Amino acid sequence: MIRRMFRILAALGLVAGLSGFASVAHAEKRVALVVGNNDYKNVPKLLKAVNDARTMGDTLKQLGFQVMVAENQNRQQFTETLLAFDRAIEPGDTAFFFYAGHGFEIAGQNYLLPTDVPAATEGQEELVRDASILADRVVERLQNKKARTSILVFDACRNNPFERSGTRAVAGGGGLAPMTQLPEGVFSVFSAGPRQTALDRLSNDDANPNSVFTRTFARELLQPGENLVQVAQHTRRLVSEMADTVKHKQVPVYFDQMVDDVFLSGAAKDAAAAAARPADPPPQKVAALPPVSVPRVPKEETTNAPIASFSRHNGGWSVTFSFADPTLGVSWRMAGSGDFRETGFMDALDPRTRKRMPNPSIELPPDAQAGTIEVRYVDASGDMQGPFPIKFDPEAALIRDYRKILDMTSTSWLSFREFNGLLVYYSHLISYRCAIREARIGIDTAVPNQVLKMPPCDMRDPLADSSRSLLYQKLPPSTQFMSVELTYRDGSVSEIKTFRTSNRSNN
Repeated sequence: MIRRMFRILAALGLVAGLSGFASVAHAEKRVALVVGNNDYKNVPKLLKAVNDARTMGDTLKQLGFQVMVAENQNRQQFTETLLAFDRAIEPGDTAFFFYAGHGFEIAGQNYLLPTDVPAATEGQEELVRDASILADRVVERLQNKKARTSILVFDACRNNPFERSGTRAVAGGGGLAPMTQLPEGVFSVFSAGPRQTALDRLSNDDANPNSVFTRTFARELLQPGENLVQVAQHTRRLVSEMADTVKHKQVPVYFDQMVDDVFLSGAAKDAAAAAARPADPPPQKVAALPPVSVPRVPKEETTNAPIASFSRHNGGWSVTFSFADPTLGVSWRMAGSGDFRETGFMDALDPRTRKRMPNPSIELPPDAQAGTIEVRYVDASGDMQGPFPIKFDPEAALIRDYRKILDMTSTSWLSFREFNGLLVYYSHLISYRCAIREARIGIDTAVPNQVLKMPPCDMRDPLADSSRSLLYQKLPPSTQFMSVELTYRDGSVSEIKTFRTSNRSNN
């Protein structure tokens, strides 16, 4: 019946994609979780998984998804993140799960490896199972939440991460096992076929920040008029062709248990052809659905394009550019506003060019609006390269910067002081509250069971004086320790940190 109604709507020229139809019948929303794990503690680190997750997150936002991005998840964080994803899904929703990182197959089952997975050896398969996330379990969770459409994408088909010189590795080869027994309504994509490994790059000169699969799949998702099967087929062909250029075998595979055609970006290309086919008996009149804007397909990334990092301070924004090639000069401007401005030079020589090193940083005012920074540079041959567009989103940059600070200074989240009793101070958390959705604390319990009230964040003035806020709390003198857990604005959850009251100041 659904397929019949879809054909009728397509023939009337009213279909703006499956999501538009489903929103009328099922009040559907689109929810996505993307996970990227680079910083493994006991197995080889990865270089591009976090970038892949960020790229997929940006792509899915363009497609109307509510996106949670989680990076470098240990076992507990991964579990908490999946729980947050569960809570966001309602019956009838479209759920999208993307994972980039180490994956491992044991006895035909696929496991997604958190960053704290132990360095197992032969015979310790159970150790890996217990420390990892079972991919089939993710499917079960989405089914339990009654998601109408579940899309799972795994860019995790890498070499055996447990191989070590001089030791016997856990049994298992490179790549992941096929997932052929999927329930109805589930579509899964793997970056490489069974027992194949996926390429992070095509050569040492390939400076693209994303893996070969993700850079291709993200572009194909944004192509208007392609259903999921077409997206997967085109990605498979393009990735296979690129891998062939370096004599590597990588053929992405997909497993389709969808009842309906699913279009994530715009209407079906063959809507006109559908109209020309013999139609079913004329239905009752249906109100036209509102038009859906089609996202612009990004151009192929230039291999020598710079990347930028953003940092907020009292005076505004510091933006630092990183270049893969030696540079003789750097200039920039906000897109569409005036001439390019030189960044100047530092009091240091670049050993690669034997000339003064261009200043890689610029400053933006605190009220700088979202926009595109255009950057160009003079290469070592004296030729001008660029301009290259760099997206500036103040809110996203602030959250990313403050989260990085919180992660790096986790030992300072709480501080204790003796002053007419025992006090605990939350100054550090309040200073960087713009990256925090919720902070939970526990007093003499390892389970944070209380919500810490914090003042609201003003994204336009994140450093506003918070001296009027309650920065501390009086504790019972017998308190031995406190636990803290942060839920970040991107939906990911921190490790539970424990702070002993014995580490206190008497001043």
